[in-house]
Amino acid sequence: MGYKILWSDESVNNLQEIIDDINRKWYEREVDKFKIKLSHLLDLIERNPFLFPPSIKNPHLRKAVLSKQTSIYYKVENDIVYLTYIHLNKRDQGRIK
Repeated sequence: MGYKILWSDESVNNLQEIIDDINRKWYEREVDKFKIKLSHLLDLIERNPFLFPPSIKNPHLRKAVLSKQTSIYYKVENDIVYLTYIHLNKRDQGRIK
């Protein structure tokens, strides 16, 4: 059994913004591909959250790169993974706390 993943409100909002952005620029097929890729990455994090390195900007968080456009920041406490932020890499890095 893996770790439990909990989403912050901000990460849920980030995800919705990203999906909306993909929908505006591409087709539903691209949204589906994104969701599959995200699901696979979350599976990896759930099974081994220490697989991905600490963030350089904030060493209390770990950074998993989903694609060249998107990274996921999270922290691990006991047997829970807290998804704190899903980041579009083209945005300002200063937003990550």
